[in-house]
Order: sequence, then structure tokens, then C-alpha cells
Amino acid sequence: MKQTAWVVGAALSLVVAGASPAAAADKVHQQLMAEIRMLQEQQQQLQQMMGGLADTLKTVTAKLDDQTGANRKAFADQKLQIDNVAEGVRVLREKADDTNVRLSSVSQELEAVRQAISSMPSPTVSVPPGQVPSPGTTEPGTAPTPGTTGVGNVPAPGGQPLISPQKLFDNSYSDYTGGQYDLAINGFNAFIASFPRSDKADDAQLNIGNAYYSAGKYREALDAYQKVIANYPQSDSVPIAYYKMGLTYFELKQTDPARKAFETVIQKYPTAYEAILAKQRLDSLKGK
Repeated sequence: MKQTAWVVGAALSLVVAGASPAAAADKVHQQLMAEIRMLQEQQQQLQQMMGGLADTLKTVTAKLDDQTGANRKAFADQKLQIDNVAEGVRVLREKADDTNVRLSSVSQELEAVRQAISSMPSPTVSVPPGQVPSPGTTEPGTAPTPGTTGVGNVPAPGGQPLISPQKLFDNSYSDYTGGQYDLAINGFNAFIASFPRSDKADDAQLNIGNAYYSAGKYREALDAYQKVIANYPQSDSVPIAYYKMGLTYFELKQTDPARKAFETVIQKYPTAYEAILAKQRLDSLKGK
């Protein structure tokens, strides 16, 4: 700015003076040309600096984009690994539960057999004095002959036949997977009535709700899921029941109760696999 003011002042002095010596005019002209060249050089330097800054900015932006893409991929891979681990834990838990149920079923069957045997009267055979028992008869303390009733088909107390809890559950589940929902519901209800303390009782009640849901009977499904929560509050079926309730409410076009059910899963059971599914469902319900 000072240089520009000096140039303007020199020009004004030249005009006021009117007629100056030629040497002075040449000197002023040379100084003006020198100032112009300096300004042009400075402008070129500024342009070069701006070009360098633009290239640097472009390089930094590309690096940021690459880093963002790498982070996004890393997060996606990590989420996939977490989902796989959660699924593996769920499978292992189901297998452990199945093993516990099988052990419990065997114990119940053994107890039923023991009670049946202890409740049966000892058979007696009257033999006339001096007569040897004929073949086919059984004396007290001897094993039954072929064709007679043994332990394998001894009726339980009350005249009811022995029922295997695992077999009853498996048959009912086969009916459910085969689309025979009414038969499955009856079978699971019979399982709960016969073995109310079984470790599989909560699973049976949950499958009743699933059968109603698959049959499109959503009101009945809600009642069944609520029984899981009310009757088996400490079981691992509760988060599943809450999640299935959310799905059922969604089918009934009741988004607020559905959203509340999904939020309950996330808040109360954050480590459950159903919490991940509930989070996805909540994301899909945004804006509805």
C-alpha cells in the first residue's frame, strides 16, 4: 500500500509540475515498471502457494476418505464378529439347556418308575401243600416270566401310563415345525400340565405363543407370551417373549406397544441376542 501511495504521489507531482525534465520522467517510469514487475512476481508466488495448498488439501481429503472407509469397514467387521459370537453363545446355551432338560427328564422318569414299583402289591401264588408250582407262575421274589408285565410298561400311580417329558416335548415341537399348530398347542399345554417344574416348561409356553403367532392368532399369542414373563420371570425365555410381543404388536398395527416391548428387551437384557434384533426393529420404526 505504501508503494502504491508513493507511485500515485509521484504521478500527481508530475502533473502539478506540468513540465519536468526528461531524466526525472524516465526515472519515475522505471520505478513504476519495477513496482509493476514486483507486483506480478508476488501475484505469481501467491498463485503457486494457492496451487500447493489446493494439492495439499486434496491429498488430506483423500487420506481422510480412505481412513473413514477403513474405519467403517472395521466397525462392520467388528459388528459381524460380535453377532457371530452372540449367535454361538446362544447355540451353546440352547444345547446346555437341552442337556439339562434331558437329565431332568431321565430323573423324573426314574422317579415315576420307582413310585410305580413301590405302589404295586407283591404278587402271591397259592400252591397246594406238596404241589410244585407249574411253569408260568411267579413266586414272590422271582423274576417275571417272558410275556408278563415288567418295569418297562409299569403304569404310574393312578393308572396313568408313564410319559417321557422329552418325547412329549419333541412330538409337540415336531407338530409346530410341521405347521400343525393346534396339535402343537395342545401338546405343549399337556407338557406344562404334566411337568410344571421341568426346565422346558418355559420353552413350552414360549412355543405356544409362537404357534399362535404363526397361525395368525395374535391376541392369543400375546396372552401366551405374557404368561412366559409372568410364570417364568427368571428364565432365558423372557427376553425372547418380550421381543416376540413386539413383533406381535407390530402385526396388530400397534406401534407404540411394539416400540415399548423392543425397548424393554434392550434396557433389561442388553447382552441378549434379542437385544440386537430389537435395536434393528426400533431403527425401522423411526418416523412411524
